[in-house]
Amino acid sequence: MALMAAATVHVGAFRNWITADGSSGFKAEAGRYHLYVSFACPYAHRTLLTRRIKGLEHVISIDVMDIVKGDEGWKFGPNPNVEGPTSDSVHGFSFLREVYFKVDPNYSGRFTVPVLYDKVTGTIVNNESAEIIRMLNTEFNEFCATPEAKALDLYPTDLRDTINELNEWIAYGLSSAVYRAGFATAQDAYDKAVKEVFESLDRIEGILSTQRYLTGASITEADVRLYTTLVRFDPVYVGHFKCNKKRIVDYPNIWGYLRDLYNTPGFGSTTNHYHINHHYQESHLHINPHGIVSIGPEINYSIPHGRDKKF
Repeated sequence: MALMAAATVHVGAFRNWITADGSSGFKAEAGRYHLYVSFACPYAHRTLLTRRIKGLEHVISIDVMDIVKGDEGWKFGPNPNVEGPTSDSVHGFSFLREVYFKVDPNYSGRFTVPVLYDKVTGTIVNNESAEIIRMLNTEFNEFCATPEAKALDLYPTDLRDTINELNEWIAYGLSSAVYRAGFATAQDAYDKAVKEVFESLDRIEGILSTQRYLTGASITEADVRLYTTLVRFDPVYVGHFKCNKKRIVDYPNIWGYLRDLYNTPGFGSTTNHYHINHHYQESHLHINPHGIVSIGPEINYSIPHGRDKKF
């Protein structure tokens, strides 16, 4: 899903599936697949996070978009002023849109990240983050770096109904609602969206008051998906998107949960605060016309959370 999200939850245009046995036509293999991502985008962040905690960084290569998304869409690096953006190591293209047009010269959709690309067949396998993280969760287990990473199951069979339900209302009521609030051009549209944001946060606060993670005692994909929204909330969504009724630090259970996840291997280490803050505030000139990046807030994720002892 692109960072410049539409008013509704975007569904990717490429919906093929990688399988361990190759029955889908796309067999899980080390070195075959490539991810195009942005460190700023919460949807691309999901795939980076899952790739890390599943121990697949040596299996699936990545390229990282430049920090600012301009009129021509996502641009490749390098950028001499910013650490992180890379050149397109597969094709040598300048813009992500060129990857889409290489695969389909008549493509008329949105040029979104993440993109899961097959270097063998030269096609985009999938550009829907929700499906990509499920592929990474199960189909590459043969290649996971450690037994622990292989054993990690973010979408266990007995919790799938609960995870699906959580994903559905959090995706609409929070993850995309912050964009509907931020991009609103009418007061009533903003009022409706921002109300949904804080109703969803109140609901999440209630869930997390009784258990460590969204579905209980273990991290699942529901937590991965929520984390990438929560970690952007106070730095960006409060001010830039006017979702300022309350901050995450004002919710005792969500704030503890966010610190808990941030200090879990793979979560904080895939979070690039510089890219997040600068991308939103320098790219959305219809909201921030001069592209001035705010100085704060200062957020201390190292404060003990105690949730491991509480639950």
